[in-house]
Amino acid sequence: MSSRRAAGLPCMEKPNPTSSRTRGTVKSQDGTAIAYERRGDGPPLVLVSGALATAADEAPLASLLAHRFRVISYDRRGRGGSGDTAPYAVEREVEDLAAIVEEAGGSASVHGTSSGGALALEAAAAGLPMVQLSVYEPPFVTDPAGREATAAHRSRLEDLLARDRRGDALELFLADVLAPGVLGGLRRSPLWAELEALAHTLVYDHAVLGDARVPAERLREVTARVMVVDGGASPSWQRETVRAVSEALPRGRHRTLTGQTHEVAPHVLAPVLEGFFAGAA
Repeated sequence: MSSRRAAGLPCMEKPNPTSSRTRGTVKSQDGTAIAYERRGDGPPLVLVSGALATAADEAPLASLLAHRFRVISYDRRGRGGSGDTAPYAVEREVEDLAAIVEEAGGSASVHGTSSGGALALEAAAAGLPMVQLSVYEPPFVTDPAGREATAAHRSRLEDLLARDRRGDALELFLADVLAPGVLGGLRRSPLWAELEALAHTLVYDHAVLGDARVPAERLREVTARVMVVDGGASPSWQRETVRAVSEALPRGRHRTLTGQTHEVAPHVLAPVLEGFFAGAA
């Protein structure tokens, strides 16, 4: 569910300064304003981010793809320039993505990272018109003990946020993401306040995952061609999940990126996505 920004790590790839960017907003079905950024020309490709990430965090990947596609990245509700109409429901996030796809022309290819991948899969199962879909390590869990741990983590997170302890909730999440010794430095950095402002959306990501098990029956309703990608250096449980997701999809295919982890490098991922969405992979 993490992002490179959530982990407090700098992106090695910088946005291409020659890649023109257009900003805008669309209205979701419930009236919530959803902010987006658009780069490039060509067939539409929508990027769906993971936990604590915004459209700005997708800029390196979007810039690398903009020479071939019209890339649209957006702030999921509760983040960046987007609104956050209560009460939250996963269905509202699906409607947000639908509004973005409609803005893109009524159908689009979609790539989702981590929990954004789980959201994209749910949207595809709900019938959102996707030309093709790619997801990177959607964080479902195949092991029952792992799902119990995820449920306990979610309960603790919800309790902290209910008491408005955003910093503690953020620390709870990042403790599972960061290397030892990094969290203290991040908490003292200017980035901490930005991340703390997004802490409430962590429960949204948990809601997207449901009980965290691979939703095999739901995935069988996805009719689009789907590439499910993992990193060769990711933990075994994540790779097991990716295989299970791929096998549950009627038109799923599995791809491993050698040496990559959950914090996949944009310059490694971009050519794989380009080949897949261009029909050459």
